[in-house]
Amino acid sequence: MLLASGILVVGAYLLGSFPYMLLLGKARGIDLSQEPDSHQALWSKVGRLEGLSGVLVDMLKGVIPIAVGFLLNFDLATIAAAGVAALTGQMWPVFEKFDGEKGNTTGAGMILTSTMFLTATTSPLAYWVFILTIIPALTGFFIRTIPRFTAPGQTIDERLKLGGPASNSLPLGMLIGFAVSPLASWLLNQPVEMTIAFLATFILIVLRRLTASLGADLKEPRASTRSILLNRFLYDRSYL
Repeated sequence: MLLASGILVVGAYLLGSFPYMLLLGKARGIDLSQEPDSHQALWSKVGRLEGLSGVLVDMLKGVIPIAVGFLLNFDLATIAAAGVAALTGQMWPVFEKFDGEKGNTTGAGMILTSTMFLTATTSPLAYWVFILTIIPALTGFFIRTIPRFTAPGQTIDERLKLGGPASNSLPLGMLIGFAVSPLASWLLNQPVEMTIAFLATFILIVLRRLTASLGADLKEPRASTRSILLNRFLYDRSYL
């Protein structure tokens, strides 16, 4: 069983590391590694179908290890470790010199799948953890998207691009959602293994926000280091 647990966790990390969006971008002649937001670049520069597939694949990176763990009756500690490993792989992928994505979509997939399986098996209230997690994230998304989508003078094609300036509300909503998940899990008396996994998810997402390409920003800073780190923590970028 120890060997099987190791295979699940390592496999989850490798799955998280799989550079689907970069490979898809390269197949269409676009280097997404040079883009500040791979998801948005894939959507706007490659195509909406490809952009949706990028979101789906990143979410599945968090869904599949958890689902496999529950379906094969692994213990909760191993399942939780596999979910965190998938998230780690998406952020620090071995196939891309340990410089990957921000982990939001994979983390959401991991929390969704964990809470749904727990709800269906041993913990009927677990689904509330996901609901409380997703509310701030969706609020941030709609604050960002609705004004852009409803702005006058746009064609349908322009409305569906969903681009524009960087958002403050969406990264802040995601941060609050991931912070809520371990707190909600603890308050609802969910299994400690999953509460720890959700806490680890929040910590890893904050760590990735603070450190992704930080060296480049600090070489020629346009603000104090304190401001840069605060902006990264709240808004997932160095400058507003």
